[in-house]
Amino acid sequence: MTQPSSSSIIIVSGGSLGDYALPYLESGARLIGADRGALWLIRQGFVPDLALGDFDSVTEEERKEIRRFSRAYADCDPIRKDLTDTEWAFAQALSERPSSIVLLGATGTRFDHTFANIQLLKKAADAGIPCRVIDANNEISLLSGDQSLPLRRGVYEQVSLLPLSGIARGITLEGFLYPLSDAVLETGQSLGISNVILGETAVVHLKEGLLLVVQSKD
Repeated sequence: MTQPSSSSIIIVSGGSLGDYALPYLESGARLIGADRGALWLIRQGFVPDLALGDFDSVTEEERKEIRRFSRAYADCDPIRKDLTDTEWAFAQALSERPSSIVLLGATGTRFDHTFANIQLLKKAADAGIPCRVIDANNEISLLSGDQSLPLRRGVYEQVSLLPLSGIARGITLEGFLYPLSDAVLETGQSLGISNVILGETAVVHLKEGLLLVVQSKD
């Protein structure tokens, strides 16, 4: 497998966006705007390194604005396509082998799109590239196989664990209010919901399966 590059990529989609996203955009990462996400970037004063999508959620004048103010531009037919705009942007990001990927605006009122975008974390895990889905209230990561994830207590108040693979085995929690030791979580269980980090840091360990780690605030 080709090693990731030293650069990171931020994908901005057309879901729920706001001031929460701005600090991430100031990191100097490569910016990919998916459909209306590209317009939002431009309106915030950022230049998308790549804008792509079918652009069916913008007007023709807005599309021209996106094309003019983006470093690169690619579009497609809104009917004859197999990928959502976010998945297309994600596939492009993976092909560049970045050091990490962050998805902003990937959640919103459409649960089907939100859930599909969260599932993209599996593709990043298969490629060995760290990836997070972030919105105003949540940061979502995926543990895959025999991995550990250190967490810091900060803006997020709760940590929830949800198996994405049906069954996740060998879950051990260090530094949490509700500890687990070599535990098993199955789809549909609520045992992993709303845990709390006790000190400054905590660690989630996983031996087998896929485990979503959702850091949240109300």
